[in-house]
Amino acid sequence: QKKKEGRIGESTTAEQTQCVHSDAVIPDRATMMSNIEIKARVEDVTTLHRLASELSQSEGTQVVQEDTFFCVPRGRLKLRHLKDRPSELISYDRPDKQGPKESVFTIAEVQNPEQIKLTLAHALGVRGVVKKLRTLYLVGQTRIHVDQVDKLGHYMELEVVMQPGQSAEEGEQIANDLMKKLGVKPCDLIDTAYIDMLEPVS
Repeated sequence: QKKKEGRIGESTTAEQTQCVHSDAVIPDRATMMSNIEIKARVEDVTTLHRLASELSQSEGTQVVQEDTFFCVPRGRLKLRHLKDRPSELISYDRPDKQGPKESVFTIAEVQNPEQIKLTLAHALGVRGVVKKLRTLYLVGQTRIHVDQVDKLGHYMELEVVMQPGQSAEEGEQIANDLMKKLGVKPCDLIDTAYIDMLEPVS
Protein backbone atom coordinates (compact mmCIF):
# COMPACT_ATOMS: atom_id res chain seq x y z
CA GLN A 1 0.00 0.00 0.00
CA LYS A 2 1.44 3.34 -1.05
CA LYS A 3 2.49 5.60 1.82
CA LYS A 4 3.16 9.30 1.93
CA GLU A 5 4.44 11.69 4.55
CA GLY A 6 2.00 12.94 7.18
CA ARG A 7 2.94 14.85 10.29
CA ILE A 8 6.60 15.05 11.23
CA GLY A 9 7.83 11.61 12.16
CA GLU A 10 4.78 9.82 10.76
CA SER A 11 3.68 8.28 7.49
CA THR A 12 0.10 7.83 6.36
CA THR A 13 -1.69 5.84 3.70
CA ALA A 14 -3.71 7.49 0.96
CA GLU A 15 -6.87 6.02 2.49
CA GLN A 16 -6.09 7.63 5.86
CA THR A 17 -5.71 11.10 4.33
CA GLN A 18 -8.95 11.14 2.35
CA CYS A 19 -11.53 13.69 3.52
CA VAL A 20 -14.62 12.21 5.11
CA HIS A 21 -17.89 13.45 3.64
CA SER A 22 -20.89 12.28 5.63
CA ASP A 23 -23.94 13.69 7.35
CA ALA A 24 -22.08 13.28 10.65
CA VAL A 25 -19.44 15.88 9.81
CA ILE A 26 -21.00 18.25 7.24
CA PRO A 27 -23.51 20.69 8.77
CA ASP A 28 -26.99 20.74 7.31
CA ARG A 29 -27.44 24.05 5.44
CA ALA A 30 -30.83 24.43 7.10
CA THR A 31 -29.16 24.59 10.53
CA MET A 32 -26.44 27.09 9.56
CA MET A 33 -26.65 30.86 9.92
CA SER A 34 -27.37 32.77 6.73
CA ASN A 35 -27.32 36.26 5.22
CA ILE A 36 -28.55 37.75 1.99
CA GLU A 37 -25.62 39.74 0.63
CA ILE A 38 -24.62 42.12 -2.12
CA LYS A 39 -21.24 43.64 -2.94
CA ALA A 40 -20.64 46.70 -5.12
CA ARG A 41 -17.96 49.12 -6.25
CA VAL A 42 -18.12 52.63 -4.79
CA GLU A 43 -17.49 55.70 -6.91
CA ASP A 44 -18.47 58.38 -4.36
CA VAL A 45 -17.58 57.10 -0.89
CA THR A 46 -18.40 60.43 0.80
CA THR A 47 -21.98 60.31 -0.43
CA LEU A 48 -22.29 56.65 0.52
CA HIS A 49 -21.15 57.38 4.09
CA ARG A 50 -23.66 60.23 4.31
CA LEU A 51 -26.58 58.12 3.10
CA ALA A 52 -25.64 55.17 5.33
CA SER A 53 -25.33 57.52 8.31
CA GLU A 54 -28.76 59.02 7.62
CA LEU A 55 -30.42 55.60 7.26
CA SER A 56 -28.79 54.21 10.41
CA GLN A 57 -28.99 57.47 12.37
CA SER A 58 -25.40 56.89 13.47
CA GLU A 59 -21.84 57.81 12.54
CA GLY A 60 -20.98 54.15 12.05
CA THR A 61 -18.31 52.05 13.74
CA GLN A 62 -14.84 51.65 12.26
CA VAL A 63 -13.18 48.24 12.45
CA VAL A 64 -9.71 47.25 11.19
CA GLN A 65 -9.86 43.73 9.77
CA GLU A 66 -7.24 41.33 8.43
CA ASP A 67 -8.63 38.19 6.81
CA THR A 68 -6.32 35.26 6.09
CA PHE A 69 -7.88 32.84 3.61
CA PHE A 70 -6.90 29.16 3.53
CA CYS A 71 -7.00 26.64 0.70
CA VAL A 72 -10.11 24.49 1.12
CA PRO A 73 -12.04 22.12 -1.18
CA ARG A 74 -15.44 23.74 -0.61
CA GLY A 75 -16.60 27.28 0.07
CA ARG A 76 -14.16 29.69 1.72
CA LEU A 77 -12.39 29.59 5.08
CA LYS A 78 -10.90 32.69 6.66
CA LEU A 79 -9.37 33.72 9.95
CA ARG A 80 -10.48 37.25 10.77
CA HIS A 81 -8.05 39.11 13.00
CA LEU A 82 -9.77 41.94 14.88
CA LYS A 83 -8.07 44.60 16.95
CA ASP A 84 -9.04 44.78 20.64
CA ARG A 85 -11.59 41.96 20.36
CA PRO A 86 -11.60 38.17 19.86
CA SER A 87 -10.73 36.99 16.36
CA GLU A 88 -13.05 34.73 14.34
CA LEU A 89 -12.68 31.63 12.20
CA ILE A 90 -15.36 31.80 9.51
CA SER A 91 -16.39 29.11 7.03
CA TYR A 92 -18.88 30.26 4.41
CA ASP A 93 -20.39 29.27 1.12
CA ARG A 94 -22.13 31.60 -1.33
CA PRO A 95 -22.61 31.67 -5.10
CA ASP A 96 -20.47 34.00 -7.20
CA LYS A 97 -23.20 36.04 -8.86
CA GLN A 98 -24.23 39.69 -9.02
CA GLY A 99 -27.12 41.00 -6.97
CA PRO A 100 -28.59 39.62 -3.74
CA LYS A 101 -27.36 36.11 -2.92
CA GLU A 102 -27.58 33.79 0.07
CA SER A 103 -24.46 33.13 2.13
CA VAL A 104 -24.50 30.30 4.67
CA PHE A 105 -21.79 30.29 7.32
CA THR A 106 -20.44 29.14 10.65
CA ILE A 107 -18.30 31.23 13.02
CA ALA A 108 -16.01 30.17 15.87
CA GLU A 109 -14.47 32.68 18.26
CA VAL A 110 -10.68 32.43 18.40
CA GLN A 111 -8.57 33.56 21.36
CA ASN A 112 -5.16 32.58 19.91
CA PRO A 113 -5.30 33.71 16.27
CA GLU A 114 -1.57 33.52 15.54
CA GLN A 115 -1.35 29.88 16.66
CA ILE A 116 -4.50 28.99 14.73
CA LYS A 117 -3.12 30.75 11.64
CA LEU A 118 0.13 28.79 11.79
CA THR A 119 -1.70 25.51 12.31
CA LEU A 120 -4.14 26.04 9.43
CA ALA A 121 -1.41 27.38 7.16
CA HIS A 122 0.62 24.23 7.80
CA ALA A 123 -2.32 21.92 7.21
CA LEU A 124 -4.11 23.68 4.34
CA GLY A 125 -1.88 26.38 2.86
CA VAL A 126 -2.63 30.10 2.69
CA ARG A 127 -4.59 31.40 -0.28
CA GLY A 128 -4.08 35.09 0.49
CA VAL A 129 -4.70 37.96 2.89
CA VAL A 130 -7.28 40.77 2.67
CA LYS A 131 -6.72 43.91 4.77
CA LYS A 132 -9.39 46.57 5.09
CA LEU A 133 -10.82 49.39 7.13
CA ARG A 134 -14.54 48.73 7.52
CA THR A 135 -17.18 51.22 8.64
CA LEU A 136 -20.26 49.41 9.90
CA TYR A 137 -23.76 50.91 9.90
CA LEU A 138 -26.82 49.05 11.21
CA VAL A 139 -30.20 49.54 9.57
CA GLY A 140 -32.83 47.21 11.02
CA GLN A 141 -31.60 43.66 10.40
CA THR A 142 -29.07 44.78 7.79
CA ARG A 143 -25.37 45.51 8.20
CA ILE A 144 -24.04 48.13 5.78
CA HIS A 145 -20.27 47.79 5.29
CA VAL A 146 -18.31 50.61 3.67
CA ASP A 147 -14.88 49.12 3.02
CA GLN A 148 -11.52 50.63 2.16
CA VAL A 149 -9.65 47.57 0.91
CA ASP A 150 -5.87 47.55 0.59
CA LYS A 151 -4.79 47.35 -3.08
CA LEU A 152 -8.43 47.44 -4.30
CA GLY A 153 -10.06 50.70 -3.20
CA HIS A 154 -13.57 51.45 -1.94
CA TYR A 155 -16.41 48.93 -1.93
CA MET A 156 -19.64 48.36 -0.04
CA GLU A 157 -21.50 45.32 1.18
CA LEU A 158 -25.00 44.72 2.46
CA GLU A 159 -25.61 41.79 4.79
CA VAL A 160 -29.26 41.13 5.60
CA VAL A 161 -29.10 38.91 8.70
CA MET A 162 -31.86 36.38 8.18
CA GLN A 163 -34.33 35.75 10.98
CA PRO A 164 -35.91 32.34 11.83
CA GLY A 165 -38.72 31.58 9.42
CA GLN A 166 -37.78 34.39 7.05
CA SER A 167 -37.53 33.45 3.36
CA ALA A 168 -34.64 34.26 1.06
CA GLU A 169 -37.06 36.24 -1.09
CA GLU A 170 -37.86 38.53 1.86
CA GLY A 171 -34.16 39.07 2.47
CA GLU A 172 -33.58 39.86 -1.20
CA GLN A 173 -36.36 42.45 -1.14
CA ILE A 174 -34.80 44.17 1.89
CA ALA A 175 -31.40 44.21 0.11
CA ASN A 176 -32.91 45.59 -3.12
CA ASP A 177 -34.74 48.37 -1.24
CA LEU A 178 -31.57 49.42 0.59
CA MET A 179 -29.57 49.34 -2.64
CA LYS A 180 -31.93 51.95 -4.11
CA LYS A 181 -31.80 54.13 -0.99
CA LEU A 182 -27.99 54.03 -1.05
CA GLY A 183 -27.80 54.86 -4.74
CA VAL A 184 -26.25 51.52 -5.71
CA LYS A 185 -26.79 50.85 -9.43
CA PRO A 186 -26.92 47.39 -11.07
CA CYS A 187 -23.76 48.22 -13.02
CA ASP A 188 -21.91 48.73 -9.70
CA LEU A 189 -22.55 45.16 -8.51
CA ILE A 190 -19.74 42.61 -8.46
CA ASP A 191 -19.90 38.83 -8.22
CA THR A 192 -16.61 37.95 -6.54
CA ALA A 193 -15.00 38.14 -3.11
CA TYR A 194 -12.13 40.51 -2.31
CA ILE A 195 -9.73 37.56 -2.12
CA ASP A 196 -10.66 36.57 -5.70
CA MET A 197 -10.02 40.11 -6.92
CA LEU A 198 -6.56 40.17 -5.32
CA GLU A 199 -5.43 36.95 -6.97
CA PRO A 200 -3.43 37.35 -10.20
CA VAL A 201 -5.27 36.49 -13.39
CA SER A 202 -3.77 33.40 -14.98
